[in-house]
Amino acid sequence: MSVASSVAGVRRAARESVSGLPREFWWLWTSTLVNRLGAFVATFMALYLTLDRGYSASYAGLVASLHGLGGVVSSLGAGVMTDRLGRRPTLLIAQSSTAASVALLGFMRDPVSIAAVAFLVGMTSNASRPAVQAMMADIVRPEDRVRAFSLNYWAVNLGFAISSAGAGFIAQYSYLAGFLGEAAMTLACAVLIFLKLPESRPERTSGAGKAGVTGVGVAGVAGVGPGAEVAAGAAGTDIGLGTVLRDGRFMSVVTLSFVVALIFQQGFVGLPVAMGADGFTSVDYGTAIAVNGVLIVVLQIPVTRLIQHRDARRLLILSSVLAGYGFGLTAFAGASLTLYTLTVCVWTLAEIVNAPTQTGLVVRLSPVHGRGRYQGMYTMSWSVAGLVGPLMSGLIIDRFGAEWLWGACAVLGTVAGLGYWLLMRGLSEEDGAGKGEGQAEEDREGQGEREGKGPGGAGTGDGETGQNRPLSGRLRVRTEG
Repeated sequence: MSVASSVAGVRRAARESVSGLPREFWWLWTSTLVNRLGAFVATFMALYLTLDRGYSASYAGLVASLHGLGGVVSSLGAGVMTDRLGRRPTLLIAQSSTAASVALLGFMRDPVSIAAVAFLVGMTSNASRPAVQAMMADIVRPEDRVRAFSLNYWAVNLGFAISSAGAGFIAQYSYLAGFLGEAAMTLACAVLIFLKLPESRPERTSGAGKAGVTGVGVAGVAGVGPGAEVAAGAAGTDIGLGTVLRDGRFMSVVTLSFVVALIFQQGFVGLPVAMGADGFTSVDYGTAIAVNGVLIVVLQIPVTRLIQHRDARRLLILSSVLAGYGFGLTAFAGASLTLYTLTVCVWTLAEIVNAPTQTGLVVRLSPVHGRGRYQGMYTMSWSVAGLVGPLMSGLIIDRFGAEWLWGACAVLGTVAGLGYWLLMRGLSEEDGAGKGEGQAEEDREGQGEREGKGPGGAGTGDGETGQNRPLSGRLRVRTEG
Protein backbone atom coordinates (compact mmCIF):
# COMPACT_ATOMS: atom_id res chain seq x y z
CA MET A 1 0.00 0.00 0.00
CA SER A 2 2.78 2.39 0.92
CA VAL A 3 4.65 1.53 -2.30
CA ALA A 4 1.53 2.19 -4.36
CA SER A 5 1.01 5.50 -2.56
CA SER A 6 4.62 6.49 -3.23
CA VAL A 7 4.29 5.68 -6.92
CA ALA A 8 1.04 7.65 -7.11
CA GLY A 9 2.72 10.57 -5.36
CA VAL A 10 5.61 10.52 -7.83
CA ARG A 11 3.21 10.46 -10.78
CA ARG A 12 1.19 13.33 -9.35
CA ALA A 13 4.34 15.39 -8.76
CA ALA A 14 5.50 14.70 -12.32
CA ARG A 15 2.16 15.81 -13.76
CA GLU A 16 2.19 18.99 -11.71
CA SER A 17 5.75 19.73 -12.80
CA VAL A 18 4.98 19.62 -16.53
CA SER A 19 1.34 20.72 -16.69
CA GLY A 20 0.11 24.11 -17.76
CA LEU A 21 3.07 25.09 -19.93
CA PRO A 22 2.43 26.18 -23.55
CA ARG A 23 3.22 23.97 -26.52
CA GLU A 24 5.82 26.45 -27.80
CA PHE A 25 7.75 26.02 -24.57
CA TRP A 26 8.04 22.30 -25.19
CA TRP A 27 9.40 22.85 -28.72
CA LEU A 28 11.98 25.22 -27.25
CA TRP A 29 12.69 22.64 -24.55
CA THR A 30 13.17 19.95 -27.22
CA SER A 31 15.56 22.21 -29.11
CA THR A 32 17.60 22.67 -25.93
CA LEU A 33 17.72 18.91 -25.36
CA VAL A 34 18.85 18.15 -28.92
CA ASN A 35 21.49 20.85 -28.72
CA ARG A 36 22.95 19.49 -25.49
CA LEU A 37 22.91 15.92 -26.73
CA GLY A 38 25.52 17.05 -29.22
CA ALA A 39 27.67 19.00 -26.76
CA PHE A 40 31.33 18.21 -27.25
CA VAL A 41 33.55 21.25 -27.74
CA ALA A 42 33.03 22.93 -24.36
CA THR A 43 33.31 19.63 -22.48
CA PHE A 44 36.35 18.10 -24.17
CA MET A 45 38.30 21.07 -25.55
CA ALA A 46 40.83 21.05 -22.68
CA LEU A 47 41.46 17.32 -22.99
CA TYR A 48 41.61 17.54 -26.80
CA LEU A 49 44.31 20.20 -26.67
CA THR A 50 46.41 18.71 -23.84
CA LEU A 51 46.09 14.95 -24.44
CA ASP A 52 45.40 14.64 -28.18
CA ARG A 53 47.28 17.67 -29.55
CA GLY A 54 49.99 17.80 -26.86
CA TYR A 55 49.65 21.47 -25.91
CA SER A 56 50.26 22.83 -22.40
CA ALA A 57 47.60 23.61 -19.81
CA SER A 58 48.32 27.31 -20.32
CA TYR A 59 47.63 27.05 -24.07
CA ALA A 60 44.45 25.07 -23.37
CA GLY A 61 43.43 27.81 -20.97
CA LEU A 62 44.19 30.48 -23.57
CA VAL A 63 42.03 28.77 -26.20
CA ALA A 64 39.20 28.27 -23.74
CA SER A 65 39.51 31.93 -22.81
CA LEU A 66 39.27 32.96 -26.45
CA HIS A 67 36.16 30.80 -26.65
CA GLY A 68 34.84 32.77 -23.69
CA LEU A 69 35.91 36.08 -25.26
CA GLY A 70 33.81 35.22 -28.30
CA GLY A 71 30.87 34.82 -25.95
CA VAL A 72 31.57 38.19 -24.35
CA VAL A 73 31.64 39.88 -27.76
CA SER A 74 28.37 38.29 -28.88
CA SER A 75 26.38 38.55 -25.62
CA LEU A 76 25.38 42.19 -25.85
CA GLY A 77 25.07 42.14 -29.64
CA ALA A 78 22.82 39.08 -29.46
CA GLY A 79 20.76 40.78 -26.76
CA VAL A 80 20.18 43.79 -29.01
CA MET A 81 19.35 41.48 -31.94
CA THR A 82 16.88 39.61 -29.73
CA ASP A 83 14.99 42.82 -28.96
CA ARG A 84 15.22 44.39 -32.41
CA LEU A 85 15.35 41.56 -34.93
CA GLY A 86 13.41 39.05 -32.90
CA ARG A 87 13.96 35.88 -30.88
CA ARG A 88 13.44 33.41 -33.73
CA PRO A 89 15.75 35.05 -36.33
CA THR A 90 18.47 35.43 -33.70
CA LEU A 91 18.23 31.75 -32.81
CA LEU A 92 18.34 30.68 -36.45
CA ILE A 93 21.39 32.82 -37.24
CA ALA A 94 23.22 31.78 -34.07
CA GLN A 95 22.66 28.05 -34.36
CA SER A 96 23.37 27.82 -38.08
CA SER A 97 26.62 29.72 -37.58
CA THR A 98 27.54 27.54 -34.61
CA ALA A 99 27.10 24.37 -36.65
CA ALA A 100 29.41 25.66 -39.37
CA SER A 101 32.12 26.93 -37.00
CA VAL A 102 32.17 23.77 -34.84
CA ALA A 103 32.63 21.60 -37.92
CA LEU A 104 35.45 23.88 -39.09
CA LEU A 105 37.19 23.65 -35.69
CA GLY A 106 37.50 19.89 -36.04
CA PHE A 107 39.76 20.32 -39.08
CA MET A 108 42.07 22.96 -37.62
CA ARG A 109 45.65 21.87 -36.83
CA ASP A 110 47.72 25.03 -36.56
CA PRO A 111 47.65 26.53 -33.01
CA VAL A 112 46.78 30.00 -34.29
CA SER A 113 43.90 28.72 -36.43
CA ILE A 114 42.60 26.58 -33.55
CA ALA A 115 42.54 29.65 -31.31
CA ALA A 116 40.86 31.81 -33.97
CA VAL A 117 38.11 29.31 -34.75
CA ALA A 118 37.57 28.61 -31.03
CA PHE A 119 36.86 32.33 -30.66
CA LEU A 120 34.34 32.10 -33.51
CA VAL A 121 32.66 29.07 -31.92
CA GLY A 122 32.34 30.91 -28.62
CA MET A 123 30.84 33.92 -30.33
CA THR A 124 28.23 32.00 -32.34
CA SER A 125 27.26 29.45 -29.69
CA ASN A 126 26.70 32.06 -26.99
CA ALA A 127 24.57 34.25 -29.24
CA SER A 128 21.53 32.02 -28.79
CA ARG A 129 21.34 32.28 -24.99
CA PRO A 130 19.67 35.74 -24.67
CA ALA A 131 17.12 34.74 -27.30
CA VAL A 132 16.26 31.43 -25.60
CA GLN A 133 15.82 33.04 -22.20
CA ALA A 134 13.85 35.98 -23.55
CA MET A 135 11.57 33.70 -25.58
CA MET A 136 10.95 31.53 -22.53
CA ALA A 137 10.02 34.60 -20.49
CA ASP A 138 7.68 35.69 -23.33
CA ILE A 139 5.75 32.44 -23.67
CA VAL A 140 5.48 31.33 -20.03
CA ARG A 141 3.32 32.97 -17.37
CA PRO A 142 5.27 34.71 -14.59
CA GLU A 143 4.07 32.30 -11.92
CA ASP A 144 5.33 29.34 -13.99
CA ARG A 145 8.74 30.71 -14.97
CA VAL A 146 10.86 29.22 -12.19
CA ARG A 147 9.38 25.82 -13.04
CA ALA A 148 9.92 26.40 -16.77
CA PHE A 149 13.54 27.50 -16.33
CA SER A 150 14.11 24.48 -14.11
CA LEU A 151 12.67 22.13 -16.75
CA ASN A 152 14.83 23.74 -19.42
CA TYR A 153 17.90 23.40 -17.21
CA TRP A 154 16.89 19.78 -16.66
CA ALA A 155 16.88 19.28 -20.45
CA VAL A 156 20.35 20.87 -20.67
CA ASN A 157 21.71 18.39 -18.16
CA LEU A 158 19.82 15.38 -19.45
CA GLY A 159 21.50 15.96 -22.81
CA PHE A 160 24.79 16.73 -21.10
CA ALA A 161 24.72 13.54 -19.00
CA ILE A 162 24.11 11.39 -22.07
CA SER A 163 26.57 13.22 -24.32
CA SER A 164 29.39 13.37 -21.73
CA ALA A 165 29.58 9.63 -21.27
CA GLY A 166 29.11 8.88 -24.96
CA ALA A 167 31.46 11.61 -26.15
CA GLY A 168 34.14 10.35 -23.76
CA PHE A 169 34.24 7.07 -25.69
CA ILE A 170 34.05 8.89 -29.03
CA ALA A 171 37.06 10.96 -28.00
CA GLN A 172 39.04 7.79 -27.40
CA TYR A 173 38.85 7.04 -31.12
CA SER A 174 38.20 10.30 -32.96
CA TYR A 175 37.83 13.85 -31.69
CA LEU A 176 36.84 14.88 -35.22
CA ALA A 177 33.74 12.68 -34.98
CA GLY A 178 32.78 14.58 -31.85
CA PHE A 179 33.11 17.95 -33.56
CA LEU A 180 31.08 16.84 -36.56
CA GLY A 181 28.45 15.25 -34.34
CA GLU A 182 27.95 18.50 -32.43
CA ALA A 183 27.69 20.42 -35.70
CA ALA A 184 24.97 18.07 -36.95
CA MET A 185 22.94 18.27 -33.73
CA THR A 186 23.16 22.07 -33.63
CA LEU A 187 21.97 22.28 -37.23
CA ALA A 188 19.04 20.01 -36.29
CA CYS A 189 18.11 22.56 -33.60
CA ALA A 190 18.04 25.34 -36.18
CA VAL A 191 15.73 23.26 -38.40
CA LEU A 192 13.43 22.53 -35.44
CA ILE A 193 13.17 26.22 -34.54
CA PHE A 194 12.48 27.14 -38.18
CA LEU A 195 9.66 24.60 -38.46
CA LYS A 196 8.01 24.79 -35.04
CA LEU A 197 8.62 28.07 -33.22
CA PRO A 198 6.83 31.30 -34.16
CA GLU A 199 8.17 34.68 -33.06
CA SER A 200 7.30 35.62 -29.47
CA ARG A 201 8.79 39.11 -29.16
CA PRO A 202 6.42 41.72 -27.69
CA GLU A 203 5.97 44.30 -30.44
CA ARG A 204 5.02 47.94 -30.10
CA THR A 205 2.81 49.26 -32.88
CA SER A 206 2.19 52.88 -33.71
CA GLY A 207 -1.14 54.23 -32.68
CA ALA A 208 -2.87 56.85 -30.62
CA GLY A 209 -1.25 56.17 -27.31
CA LYS A 210 -1.51 52.43 -27.78
CA ALA A 211 1.11 49.75 -28.04
CA GLY A 212 0.32 46.28 -29.25
CA VAL A 213 2.02 43.12 -28.13
CA THR A 214 2.46 40.19 -30.43
CA GLY A 215 3.64 36.86 -29.21
CA VAL A 216 2.27 33.38 -28.86
CA GLY A 217 3.13 33.04 -25.22
CA VAL A 218 1.27 36.10 -24.00
CA ALA A 219 -2.17 35.32 -25.24
CA GLY A 220 -3.97 32.31 -26.52
CA VAL A 221 -1.35 29.83 -25.38
CA ALA A 222 -0.08 30.72 -21.96
CA GLY A 223 -3.28 32.38 -20.95
CA VAL A 224 -3.80 35.82 -19.56
CA GLY A 225 -1.91 36.26 -16.34
CA PRO A 226 -0.10 39.08 -14.58
CA GLY A 227 2.34 39.36 -17.43
CA ALA A 228 -0.24 39.33 -20.21
CA GLU A 229 -1.01 43.01 -20.08
CA VAL A 230 1.98 45.13 -19.16
CA ALA A 231 2.77 48.80 -18.91
CA ALA A 232 4.83 50.13 -21.78
CA GLY A 233 6.47 53.27 -23.06
CA ALA A 234 5.47 55.13 -26.13
CA ALA A 235 5.38 53.33 -29.42
CA GLY A 236 8.87 52.94 -30.77
CA THR A 237 10.58 53.77 -27.44
CA ASP A 238 13.53 51.47 -26.91
CA ILE A 239 15.64 50.43 -23.96
CA GLY A 240 19.33 51.01 -24.57
CA LEU A 241 22.35 49.29 -23.10
CA GLY A 242 22.95 52.43 -21.04
CA THR A 243 19.68 51.71 -19.25
CA VAL A 244 20.95 48.30 -18.25
CA LEU A 245 24.33 49.63 -17.11
CA ARG A 246 22.68 52.30 -14.96
CA ASP A 247 20.51 49.73 -13.22
CA GLY A 248 22.70 49.33 -10.14
CA ARG A 249 20.65 46.57 -8.57
CA PHE A 250 20.66 44.44 -11.70
CA MET A 251 24.37 45.02 -12.34
CA SER A 252 25.12 43.88 -8.79
CA VAL A 253 23.34 40.62 -9.57
CA VAL A 254 25.36 40.35 -12.80
CA THR A 255 28.62 40.84 -10.89
CA LEU A 256 27.78 38.15 -8.35
CA SER A 257 26.67 35.88 -11.16
CA PHE A 258 30.13 36.30 -12.69
CA VAL A 259 31.83 35.22 -9.45
CA VAL A 260 29.64 32.11 -9.18
CA ALA A 261 30.11 31.31 -12.87
CA LEU A 262 33.88 31.60 -12.40
CA ILE A 263 33.64 28.76 -9.87
CA PHE A 264 31.46 26.52 -12.03
CA GLN A 265 33.77 27.05 -15.01
CA GLN A 266 36.40 24.96 -13.25
CA GLY A 267 34.32 21.85 -13.79
CA PHE A 268 35.10 22.11 -17.51
CA VAL A 269 38.59 23.62 -17.50
CA GLY A 270 40.44 23.15 -14.22
CA LEU A 271 38.94 19.75 -13.42
CA PRO A 272 39.82 17.93 -16.70
CA VAL A 273 43.33 19.39 -16.70
CA ALA A 274 43.90 18.36 -13.07
CA MET A 275 42.52 14.87 -13.71
CA GLY A 276 44.68 14.51 -16.81
CA ALA A 277 47.74 15.48 -14.76
CA ASP A 278 46.80 12.78 -12.23
CA GLY A 279 46.81 10.15 -14.98
CA PHE A 280 43.09 9.90 -15.72
CA THR A 281 41.79 9.44 -19.27
CA SER A 282 39.04 11.22 -21.18
CA VAL A 283 36.71 8.34 -20.29
CA ASP A 284 37.44 8.84 -16.58
CA TYR A 285 36.70 12.54 -16.82
CA GLY A 286 33.61 11.90 -18.94
CA THR A 287 32.35 9.47 -16.31
CA ALA A 288 32.98 11.88 -13.43
CA ILE A 289 31.46 14.91 -15.12
CA ALA A 290 28.48 12.86 -16.35
CA VAL A 291 27.53 12.47 -12.68
CA ASN A 292 26.88 16.22 -12.71
CA GLY A 293 24.29 15.81 -15.46
CA VAL A 294 22.77 12.65 -13.97
CA LEU A 295 22.25 14.26 -10.56
CA ILE A 296 20.62 17.30 -12.12
CA VAL A 297 18.35 15.07 -14.19
CA VAL A 298 17.31 13.13 -11.08
CA LEU A 299 17.11 15.99 -8.56
CA GLN A 300 16.40 19.23 -10.46
CA ILE A 301 12.62 18.89 -10.66
CA PRO A 302 11.96 17.64 -7.09
CA VAL A 303 14.41 20.17 -5.62
CA THR A 304 12.78 22.99 -7.59
CA ARG A 305 9.40 21.97 -6.19
CA LEU A 306 10.88 22.39 -2.73
CA ILE A 307 12.61 25.73 -3.29
CA GLN A 308 10.44 27.64 -5.76
CA HIS A 309 8.51 29.46 -3.00
CA ARG A 310 11.39 29.79 -0.54
CA ASP A 311 13.51 32.82 0.27
CA ALA A 312 15.74 33.54 -2.73
CA ARG A 313 18.27 35.28 -0.49
CA ARG A 314 19.08 32.17 1.50
CA LEU A 315 19.09 29.97 -1.59
CA LEU A 316 21.61 32.15 -3.42
CA ILE A 317 23.87 32.44 -0.38
CA LEU A 318 23.71 28.69 0.25
CA SER A 319 24.40 27.75 -3.38
CA SER A 320 27.37 30.14 -3.65
CA VAL A 321 29.09 28.81 -0.54
CA LEU A 322 28.32 25.20 -1.45
CA ALA A 323 29.78 25.67 -4.94
CA GLY A 324 32.99 27.20 -3.59
CA TYR A 325 33.63 24.56 -0.98
CA GLY A 326 32.49 21.77 -3.28
CA PHE A 327 35.33 22.62 -5.62
CA GLY A 328 37.58 23.31 -2.65
CA LEU A 329 37.21 19.67 -1.59
CA THR A 330 38.76 18.61 -4.91
CA ALA A 331 42.15 19.44 -3.38
CA PHE A 332 41.78 16.25 -1.30
CA ALA A 333 40.76 13.97 -4.21
CA GLY A 334 44.33 12.90 -5.05
CA ALA A 335 44.43 9.97 -7.48
CA SER A 336 41.01 8.61 -6.55
CA LEU A 337 38.30 8.75 -9.22
CA THR A 338 35.71 8.08 -6.51
CA LEU A 339 36.74 11.17 -4.54
CA TYR A 340 36.74 13.30 -7.69
CA THR A 341 33.22 12.08 -8.39
CA LEU A 342 32.08 12.86 -4.83
CA THR A 343 33.28 16.45 -5.16
CA VAL A 344 31.28 16.73 -8.38
CA CYS A 345 28.22 15.64 -6.38
CA VAL A 346 28.75 18.44 -3.85
CA TRP A 347 29.03 21.33 -6.28
CA THR A 348 26.25 19.89 -8.43
CA LEU A 349 23.84 20.39 -5.51
CA ALA A 350 24.84 24.05 -5.53
CA GLU A 351 24.17 24.23 -9.26
CA ILE A 352 20.73 22.67 -8.86
CA VAL A 353 19.71 25.35 -6.37
CA ASN A 354 21.43 28.29 -8.05
CA ALA A 355 20.27 27.86 -11.65
CA PRO A 356 16.47 28.38 -11.40
CA THR A 357 16.77 30.83 -8.50
CA GLN A 358 19.27 33.08 -10.27
CA THR A 359 17.47 32.95 -13.63
CA GLY A 360 14.12 33.72 -12.03
CA LEU A 361 15.63 36.73 -10.26
CA VAL A 362 17.11 38.04 -13.51
CA VAL A 363 13.77 37.78 -15.32
CA ARG A 364 11.98 39.60 -12.49
CA LEU A 365 14.47 42.46 -12.73
CA SER A 366 14.16 42.72 -16.55
CA PRO A 367 11.60 45.05 -18.19
CA VAL A 368 9.48 43.37 -20.84
CA HIS A 369 10.74 45.33 -23.85
CA GLY A 370 14.33 45.11 -22.68
CA ARG A 371 14.49 41.39 -21.99
CA GLY A 372 16.95 40.73 -24.77
CA ARG A 373 19.41 43.36 -23.57
CA TYR A 374 19.05 42.43 -19.91
CA GLN A 375 19.46 38.75 -20.71
CA GLY A 376 22.43 39.63 -22.91
CA MET A 377 24.11 41.41 -20.00
CA TYR A 378 23.40 38.48 -17.68
CA THR A 379 24.71 36.06 -20.30
CA MET A 380 27.83 38.19 -20.59
CA SER A 381 28.63 37.51 -16.92
CA TRP A 382 28.96 33.83 -17.78
CA SER A 383 30.88 34.65 -20.95
CA VAL A 384 33.38 36.81 -19.07
CA ALA A 385 33.74 33.96 -16.58
CA GLY A 386 34.39 31.70 -19.56
CA LEU A 387 37.14 34.12 -20.57
CA VAL A 388 38.74 34.63 -17.14
CA GLY A 389 38.19 31.14 -15.69
CA PRO A 390 40.42 29.19 -18.11
CA LEU A 391 43.23 31.73 -17.86
CA MET A 392 42.99 31.61 -14.10
CA SER A 393 42.97 27.82 -13.90
CA GLY A 394 45.74 27.32 -16.45
CA LEU A 395 48.11 29.80 -14.83
CA ILE A 396 47.43 28.63 -11.28
CA ILE A 397 47.84 24.94 -12.14
CA ASP A 398 51.05 25.52 -14.12
CA ARG A 399 52.69 27.79 -11.54
CA PHE A 400 51.38 26.66 -8.17
CA GLY A 401 49.49 23.39 -8.62
CA ALA A 402 45.83 22.40 -8.70
CA GLU A 403 45.45 22.60 -4.90
CA TRP A 404 45.79 26.38 -5.06
CA LEU A 405 43.05 26.55 -7.69
CA TRP A 406 40.62 24.63 -5.48
CA GLY A 407 41.47 26.87 -2.53
CA ALA A 408 40.74 29.93 -4.67
CA CYS A 409 37.32 28.45 -5.52
CA ALA A 410 36.50 28.17 -1.81
CA VAL A 411 37.44 31.83 -1.31
CA LEU A 412 35.33 32.94 -4.29
CA GLY A 413 32.32 31.00 -2.99
CA THR A 414 32.61 32.76 0.35
CA VAL A 415 32.90 36.16 -1.35
CA ALA A 416 29.82 35.47 -3.50
CA GLY A 417 27.80 34.34 -0.49
CA LEU A 418 28.68 37.53 1.40
CA GLY A 419 27.85 39.57 -1.69
CA TYR A 420 24.37 38.07 -2.01
CA TRP A 421 23.79 38.61 1.70
CA LEU A 422 24.68 42.30 1.41
CA LEU A 423 22.70 42.81 -1.82
CA MET A 424 19.57 41.00 -0.71
CA ARG A 425 19.41 42.90 2.57
CA GLY A 426 18.47 45.92 0.50
CA LEU A 427 15.77 44.13 -1.48
CA SER A 428 12.27 44.13 -0.07
CA GLU A 429 9.68 41.47 -0.65
CA GLU A 430 8.21 43.81 -3.27
CA ASP A 431 11.37 43.26 -5.32
CA GLY A 432 10.66 39.58 -5.60
CA ALA A 433 13.00 38.32 -2.91
CA GLY A 434 10.26 36.97 -0.76
CA LYS A 435 7.11 36.58 -2.81
CA GLY A 436 5.90 34.77 -5.90
CA GLU A 437 7.31 35.85 -9.23
CA GLY A 438 3.94 36.60 -10.77
CA GLN A 439 2.99 38.88 -7.90
CA ALA A 440 6.35 40.62 -7.95
CA GLU A 441 6.01 41.33 -11.67
CA GLU A 442 2.45 42.54 -11.22
CA ASP A 443 3.63 44.90 -8.48
CA ARG A 444 6.36 46.30 -10.74
CA GLU A 445 3.92 46.85 -13.57
CA GLY A 446 1.53 48.66 -11.26
CA GLN A 447 4.36 50.80 -9.99
CA GLY A 448 5.29 51.61 -13.58
CA GLU A 449 1.74 52.76 -14.30
CA ARG A 450 1.75 55.05 -11.28
CA GLU A 451 5.17 56.56 -11.98
CA GLY A 452 5.18 57.14 -15.76
CA LYS A 453 8.17 59.36 -16.25
CA GLY A 454 11.43 59.76 -18.14
CA PRO A 455 12.79 62.21 -20.67
CA GLY A 456 9.86 63.71 -22.48
CA GLY A 457 7.54 61.14 -20.90
CA ALA A 458 9.16 58.29 -22.79
CA GLY A 459 9.53 54.91 -21.15
CA THR A 460 13.09 54.66 -19.90
CA GLY A 461 15.01 52.46 -17.56
CA ASP A 462 15.55 53.72 -14.04
CA GLY A 463 18.77 53.09 -12.18
CA GLU A 464 16.84 52.47 -8.99
CA THR A 465 14.24 50.03 -10.19
CA GLY A 466 15.47 48.89 -13.59
CA GLN A 467 11.92 48.91 -14.94
CA ASN A 468 10.28 50.46 -17.96
CA ARG A 469 8.32 53.58 -17.14
CA PRO A 470 5.05 53.85 -19.06
CA LEU A 471 3.32 56.59 -20.94
CA SER A 472 -0.35 56.46 -21.59
CA GLY A 473 -2.15 53.42 -22.79
CA ARG A 474 -1.92 49.73 -22.12
CA LEU A 475 -0.53 46.90 -24.13
CA ARG A 476 -3.18 45.05 -26.00
CA VAL A 477 -2.42 41.44 -26.67
CA ARG A 478 -2.79 39.58 -29.92
CA THR A 479 -1.37 36.34 -31.24
CA GLU A 480 1.03 36.53 -34.16
CA GLY A 481 0.46 33.93 -36.81
